[in-house]
Amino acid sequence: MPDAKSKAQQRAAGAALSAKRGQTDIGDLQGASRQMHDSMSEEELEEMASTDRSDLPENADGD
Repeated sequence: MPDAKSKAQQRAAGAALSAKRGQTDIGDLQGASRQMHDSMSEEELEEMASTDRSDLPENADGD
């Protein structure tokens, strides 16, 4: 799985990872984080969530 392409994607992966580990309620997830939780492994989520954010745009389209 590639690294996160934006800060928003990195945050969504972190939220999904937290739910996957049982640290937060799955029902609290929505949008991209819910989709990531359902379709990605814990290892994939961990890799995406750990992406260095310093050079990432806020959103994938660069906004």
